[in-house]
Amino acid sequence: MNIARRSAIVSLLAAASLLVSACKSSEPAPEQGAAPVTVRAAEVTGGQTEGVSLRFSGIVRAAQRATLTFQVSGTLRERAVELGQTVKTGDLLARVYNPALEPARDSAAARLDELRTQYDQAKREWERSRQLHERGVVSEQGLEQLASRRDSLKASMATAEASLAEATRLLRESELRAPFDGRVEALLVERDEFVASGQPVMRLSSPEGREVEVRVPAYMLNHVSLSQLLPVWSVQDRNRAPVTGSIVEIAQPGGVRGELHPVLVSLPADTLEPGEPVEVGITPRETVATTVPLLSVMKSNGGASVFRISDGVAHRVPVTVQRIIGERVVVDASDLSAGDQVVFAGMTRISDGDAVEVR
Repeated sequence: MNIARRSAIVSLLAAASLLVSACKSSEPAPEQGAAPVTVRAAEVTGGQTEGVSLRFSGIVRAAQRATLTFQVSGTLRERAVELGQTVKTGDLLARVYNPALEPARDSAAARLDELRTQYDQAKREWERSRQLHERGVVSEQGLEQLASRRDSLKASMATAEASLAEATRLLRESELRAPFDGRVEALLVERDEFVASGQPVMRLSSPEGREVEVRVPAYMLNHVSLSQLLPVWSVQDRNRAPVTGSIVEIAQPGGVRGELHPVLVSLPADTLEPGEPVEVGITPRETVATTVPLLSVMKSNGGASVFRISDGVAHRVPVTVQRIIGERVVVDASDLSAGDQVVFAGMTRISDGDAVEVR
């Protein structure tokens, strides 16, 4: 029984061996040289890499603008302008009434006149006493007393002149006049309302010059400089070509965590209107690096690598990915240089050392 089973197994193995031999003999013999694999390749670039443009939002405003206030308190008695009205330098805009201003000015003027009269009289008395002193009628002590009174009145008169100038200036501050040619942008107080000293009354802006302020993180301050040109896009019209602005002011980084820092950009005349929302593009400074197409980088257990083509043969080159810029990758690889060809299509069909044909 065992002998018969053993004989059957040997017969089956022999038949299988003959069948495999017959199959091998029927297959075509392999070609001596394998055909090169068709791939697509791109050049490795080096030198200056283009950074990603970051956009920061802002609102266009007039370059010259002012929020006007009174230096004295009182009731807004007169408002000579309306919203949107154009004014010239020195035009009267508004006036407040303070019942203490005019009496204070008149009192200071009267006090000055009184002291001036006394001073003139003291000068005449000193002059007469001097002549009498020369004749020996008036003593030296009497003459010195008259001189002291004259000098004291002169000092008092100087104090009165300063008081009159201050009262006159305060009375003048009750009138609000335009500091420059512009347009009334906002009226913040109505007529007959009480206005405190320093309280905003109206806003004035000049039609000459436009600017936009954007706030950026502290690290972006290293990528901007004075007079640097930046693109500015209108948010309301995305199809509109950007205008070119120039940086005129840059804030210094502070110690507050997460604080944004203002960067002021001057805009060309007759381009964007005040109040228009815009986006300002800031591109990080370009750095020297080697870049390859994003599709050419392969990841495996051994790390990232690319296939470099040399004399029609693909060689695997290990790379270290630093960052992605658009459709390219900044890599660190000692075996790559600018102008080398790397495979970006057909990589799954080749291995290290395979012959390739670039199409």
